[in-house]
Amino acid sequence: MGKWALCFLGFMISGISLAEEVGSVTTAFKLIGRNHRVQVDAFDDPKVAGVTCYISRAKTGGVKGSLGLAEDKAEFSIACRQTAKLVFKNPLAKQEEVFSESASIFFKSVQVVRMVDVKRNTLIYLTYSDKLIDGSPQNSVTAVPAGDVKIPVK
Repeated sequence: MGKWALCFLGFMISGISLAEEVGSVTTAFKLIGRNHRVQVDAFDDPKVAGVTCYISRAKTGGVKGSLGLAEDKAEFSIACRQTAKLVFKNPLAKQEEVFSESASIFFKSVQVVRMVDVKRNTLIYLTYSDKLIDGSPQNSVTAVPAGDVKIPVK
């Protein structure tokens, strides 16, 4: 296998995430290939048991979208909620990437970063898109207050 094929395979594998699709709605009919849609995915914070984040984002359809060759738009929203008792497995960094998923075949991904607001004892989740050359300033933010549970910070 050539070095470019290995590089391509590495990009494809790095796009694998722990998110699961909750559902989707069609936004535009495509005669050939899948329809354009908005998809909702869920993932649990890997270091904070009891927090689940839901991301909605545009998914491009058509022939390119069906083959995985289309670049999805950098339009998304996030809502993170406490879904069970909060349990912190270890002290948290003040800022840390908790989720990343490919948004195109090359060089574009959707990122979620967790920030800790120590003063307000709150977890902040920011989602944005990055791209090798030109990322997008479009973003979305949500917060999960920890209540009576003190957030341990490194």
